[in-house]
Amino acid sequence: MQTISLKKLFYFEKTPLNLVMAFTTVALLAAFAAGAVAYILHGHHVYNVTRQHPWGLLIAMYVFFVVSSTGLCIISSIGHVFGIAEFQQIGKRAIAGAIITISSGFAVIGLEIGHPMTMLIYNVLTPGLTSAIWWMGTLYGLYLTFICLEFFFLAIKVNHTFSKIFGICGLLVGLAAHSNLGAVFGFLISRPSANGVFYPVYFILSAMITGCYLVFLMYGFRYKMNFPEKVSVMLVKLAKILGMLLAVLIFFEAWKIITALYGDMPERAETILHATKSPTFWFGELILGMLIPFTIILVSNAKAIKATVYASISGMVGIFFMRYDLVHDTLLYPMTTLKRAEYQLAPTFVNYFPSAAEFAIGFGGIGLALFMYYLADKVFNLDDTESAHH
Repeated sequence: MQTISLKKLFYFEKTPLNLVMAFTTVALLAAFAAGAVAYILHGHHVYNVTRQHPWGLLIAMYVFFVVSSTGLCIISSIGHVFGIAEFQQIGKRAIAGAIITISSGFAVIGLEIGHPMTMLIYNVLTPGLTSAIWWMGTLYGLYLTFICLEFFFLAIKVNHTFSKIFGICGLLVGLAAHSNLGAVFGFLISRPSANGVFYPVYFILSAMITGCYLVFLMYGFRYKMNFPEKVSVMLVKLAKILGMLLAVLIFFEAWKIITALYGDMPERAETILHATKSPTFWFGELILGMLIPFTIILVSNAKAIKATVYASISGMVGIFFMRYDLVHDTLLYPMTTLKRAEYQLAPTFVNYFPSAAEFAIGFGGIGLALFMYYLADKVFNLDDTESAHH
């Protein structure tokens, strides 16, 4: 950890890319603040969620952030926990990213829950051991604690033994938390389009892919595409891992659609047919999120590192659409059990588009993450690999 003056903290090289990133970060932070103020003043009325579509963009962004955090934790464990030498250099940077992304996710979901402090109190006082959502909050709270302790012993008070112990605890609890998040969707018996036993594994798979994308982006920005030999060797190996994971994910997506259509289950089949006609699926999830990165890795035999960094931008946009479609598609088909006398039934498929406040808070969360990452990179020596070795 470095002692740094306020002037040095906010000094950066005025390159075009740095200026764009600075402007984008400030704009997103301002948007987050504006959205938060609108929500505090007017409550859920500033969101376009309804009784028919109670989960919106903020839930999707929360899932996006926790997927990113779990993925970075898993990728960091390759070197830090399992001792694979080439990957030990990413330990501090990846764990810092994991802490930052889950913190951004908590900030976004805190403005969706309504009374986050009440939730925290009753989460402790009245534990719901049979509730996947209760386990989600509890496990992610433990996960954040463990990875903060891991980072503390990696970067601040260096202790290899403690950092590895908390790294293992963070990895195991993170995997439990993230597979449980998959269960939140997969156990929705009242929503056949989401119900599926494979969701916990699917979530962990997509988290690992997201973690790979973020490592490529962090190192591409850090070294301005001019990678040292040691970093290049690591990124080539990571690209091979990413290519394998993407191949598995493509088959997961294919079988998710096939199993939904097989047997012609009315709600499930209709929802999937409707969802797969959306450009957010074909262009967002499939082309941007999977096929572009997979093709670049396959054609270059994982050696085109610069191209893979650019493909990771495409991949992260695709991951966002994957998370958004997950939430939206789950709620596409209206629940017809609602009484007509009490509620007006929705049309065949529920329409939803985020409000300005939802966009401001959701994407403002990215601004929070970028700002916290900038501060972490300034305050801590995230490139120092000595502390990651055992």
